[in-house]
Amino acid sequence: MRTSIATVSLSGSLTEKLTAASRAGFDGVEIFENDLLASPLTPEEIRARCADLGLTVDLYQPMRDIEAVPEAEFARNLRRARHKFELMGRLGADTVLVCSSVSPLAVDDDALAAGQLARLAALAQDFGIRVAYEALAWGRHVSTYDHAWHIVETAGHPALGTCLDSFHILSRGSDPKGIEDIPGEKIFFLQLADAPLLAMDVLQWSRHYRCFPGQGGFDVAGLLAHVLRTGYDGPLSLEVFNDVFRQAEAGPTAVDARRSLLVLQETVGVAAPPAPVVPTGVAFAELVTPDAEPLTAVLGALGFARTARHRSKPVDLWQQGEARLLVNTGTAVRRDGTQLAAIGLESPDPTAAARRAEALLAPVLPRRRAPEDAPLDAVAAPDGTELFFCATDRPEHPNWRADFEDAGHPPAAAEVSRIDHLALTQPWHHFDEAALFHRSVLGLHAQESVDVADPYGLLRSRAVTTPDGGVRIALSVGAAPTDDTVHAQHIALATDDVIAAARRFTEAGGRLLPIPANYYDDLAARFEFADGELETYRDLGILYDRDAHGEFRHCYTRTVGRVFFELAQRDGDYRGYGAQNAPVRLSAQHALKRLTGG
Repeated sequence: MRTSIATVSLSGSLTEKLTAASRAGFDGVEIFENDLLASPLTPEEIRARCADLGLTVDLYQPMRDIEAVPEAEFARNLRRARHKFELMGRLGADTVLVCSSVSPLAVDDDALAAGQLARLAALAQDFGIRVAYEALAWGRHVSTYDHAWHIVETAGHPALGTCLDSFHILSRGSDPKGIEDIPGEKIFFLQLADAPLLAMDVLQWSRHYRCFPGQGGFDVAGLLAHVLRTGYDGPLSLEVFNDVFRQAEAGPTAVDARRSLLVLQETVGVAAPPAPVVPTGVAFAELVTPDAEPLTAVLGALGFARTARHRSKPVDLWQQGEARLLVNTGTAVRRDGTQLAAIGLESPDPTAAARRAEALLAPVLPRRRAPEDAPLDAVAAPDGTELFFCATDRPEHPNWRADFEDAGHPPAAAEVSRIDHLALTQPWHHFDEAALFHRSVLGLHAQESVDVADPYGLLRSRAVTTPDGGVRIALSVGAAPTDDTVHAQHIALATDDVIAAARRFTEAGGRLLPIPANYYDDLAARFEFADGELETYRDLGILYDRDAHGEFRHCYTRTVGRVFFELAQRDGDYRGYGAQNAPVRLSAQHALKRLTGG
């Protein structure tokens, strides 16, 4: 289906918005009036610019407070409309959005509203324009889509139809099944937006918190399915008011927007990108560092051994059990040093996984490699992390481990078995995009977003996982974005005995994050422990959590550059990440930074 986006959904000048929409692959745009008024280009120049970019102008909006008003006021409204219709002719737009009135002059009279909208449509028809009437969720007298349709049907004018907006329908809890009673040819336009489920004034909710389909809590796919059953064949258009999107760079936002529509069409069965190839595990995590010594000291204390070295690059493989970490000293890094740069994902079919990623607009990364190196496909996640699709030690696929030569240091007896999860801090404007990316491109399941108290604000976090927990990635946005030592990436290492692993680490010279004694006093009040158990946790800095499925014990190393490590023991079927303990961990890291600078 054709796709469109409202210019209000993107940041920047109108020219920048049009360029971003075109480059992302949209077919058309809705021109928001404020964008037109602020543009130095004439309507004719905007029309030509759209044509050059391969965009149609699918809608001009909004026209407000038109109907169900006293006759003198309506006469003024018709004069205003005539000017707008003339402008639309210059712009090349053939459909105008008319919102249900919020004017204090409007009266609760459906017959009057229908009559005046019919007169407006007659004027529009003279200009070759259609009127799409939309129920605002906060409309003064018309606030539901079925009420708006009743007025349109009563008016009975061929140039008058309805505009359906998923936010206005779903935010009010209206049943979208009734959409199927509207003839498809009378649905002149469809606007789509998702939103997080919030208890707040619907106008504020609409103006600040809309997001792209798949990023919120609405059943946008269900609504679209009802619309398609009517025979609607117009564009799928995004109208998203969002404070973050309006400050973020337009290009990536437009790509994220288009991806959301591709996934939405796949969900309702009108598009068929390559099927998701869900990863089965983490093949490796790659750390880049300008100075390997502090990092490798921590890895050695954790029990990792340098088992291999890349044949042509300054990259070492450190391994313990099935946990594999690459240490790369040949890549330029930021001043703050060590960081997590890439993740290797075990894939049942790496080539198909890469095709899926490319079809959903994930940036495919060029890779410098020697002729004998394994040809691995990689894409960039929204935060810039490189994602490699791997098949480790499977003869039917290229094997990345074949690029490494034995370093003569076999791993010691493993306290660590594998990588339990990875925690990636997102740029503030990529959080929702990251959740949609990992869900749609990688086929991961997105859990509910949680807010964690930080001493300087809130940390927002959302985990994406495979059903069996083979891949777990925690995405977060830090409360203090300049404090990278605290809001850093981290790698959680799975162990069956966190006490033994923590002791080995400290005995080898490693330093764990100190946890305040008050935390353990609170644990004693909340849970019962065996004799001496809580004292052991206190001595080592081990934190504890419990849910309906099991228990979680974990501790943290101090930070190296922008990375720290977590030792994590899951017992039973514990499914969380110790979110209850995150405020304590964050406070302890802030305190340590103040005292030691790291």
